Amino acid sequence: METSEFIKNLQRRLVKNFLDLLVLAELRKRPLSGYDVLLFIHSRHHFLVSSGTIYSVLYSLERNGLISGTYTNRKRVYRLTDKGEKTMKTVLSANDKIRNLTLSLLKVEKQTKDQ
Repeated sequence: METSEFIKNLQRRLVKNFLDLLVLAELRKRPLSGYDVLLFIHSRHHFLVSSGTIYSVLYSLERNGLISGTYTNRKRVYRLTDKGEKTMKTVLSANDKIRNLTLSLLKVEKQTKDQ
């Protein structure tokens, strides 16, 4: 597999796996509809996520109390709740731990491959 194709596939996997965090992070900036989330993911990461995937994530976040949705002009607009804000602050404060974990995982893979 070509390196650039590998990187694109890796980016897609990461975005899909962390879609909930991407949505929460963007909702810290402004309220969004499901369609707005779809456009945000497409413009920032250059691939389309299905609307079913987007709405599944939004409903899950809402059920968990991290976001709230209200109808405005015939569309549902989502906002971060206090619980969602606290969750994002926790995630952001763990940034160094996440980076170190990622580097640690990659080093283990490299050592295993070299042996």
